[in-house]
Amino acid sequence: MTEKALRLGTRRSKLAMAQSGQVAEAVSQVTGRPVELVEITTYGDVSREHLAQIGGTGVFVAALREALVRGEVDFAVHSLKDLPTTQPDELVVAAVPVREDPRDVMVTRDALKLTDLPRGARVGTGSPRRMAQLNAYARSHGMDIETVPIRGNVDTRIGYVLKGELDAVVLAAAGMNRIGRSDEVTDFLSVDTVLPAPGQGALAIECTADNAELIAALAELDDPLTRAAVTAERSLLAALEAGCSAPVGALADLLTDGQSVKEMRLRGVVGSTDGSTLVQLSTTGPVPETHEAAMTLGRELAAEMLTQGAAGLMGERAQ
Repeated sequence: MTEKALRLGTRRSKLAMAQSGQVAEAVSQVTGRPVELVEITTYGDVSREHLAQIGGTGVFVAALREALVRGEVDFAVHSLKDLPTTQPDELVVAAVPVREDPRDVMVTRDALKLTDLPRGARVGTGSPRRMAQLNAYARSHGMDIETVPIRGNVDTRIGYVLKGELDAVVLAAAGMNRIGRSDEVTDFLSVDTVLPAPGQGALAIECTADNAELIAALAELDDPLTRAAVTAERSLLAALEAGCSAPVGALADLLTDGQSVKEMRLRGVVGSTDGSTLVQLSTTGPVPETHEAAMTLGRELAAEMLTQGAAGLMGERAQ
């Protein structure tokens, strides 16, 4: 007799289905049980409002979490950057697998790079974080671009460029890779130009806190270095008291000597969406060995950013 299938809760988007399908295969391998995808529609999927208006925080995960708590699914897969920074007591992130490419990318007309965009180029993105950093980059390099707020899935966003309505759109490299469309990327944006969203490129596999057997099985998919990095990034976000849609970028990367990982560098940025003001700082230290050490790294950098005026740049998220 075959064991009952595990039910994996996922959003319905092509990207969510692709990344959940990849996790389903991995979970099936470690548990020896079949995994079936249960499609769940979230508020963020059906709302046509801009993320900054609906608050951003948790709009893509609340319905999945409710299904978990009600026992309709056994575990759920989230894009980690969509997860609120406060973790409900009844749920646990059992695994953070190895991270995909955390960078942002551009899909542009005529295969242009960011530096090739003509004066007055219209660049589409729904993210205040991307707007702030792209506008700041343009200001400091004598470029003239207009950032245009957009919503929609990958097809919709790229469609704006194909139809000639926009000169470029900004997307996450991880998403393009996961749906097999990285060949459409025309420019990979250096993290020195645009820092990604905290947790970008990473997935969170979540289940109920009382399911010890499943927690133990999922833990085999956990990557400790990815978890340390995203914990530091999300701690920074939480300490700035910013939601998923606030103009905050953060990236913890590992510094190696060629052989082994030596240190972790955490960079954070917050800016006004017009790019006129950016607070950007970094800190480097030993790779955090514990959850608390990673949290401390994020909190300390956030505290420095707040003394440099970061708090005044976050007010935009409420409008």
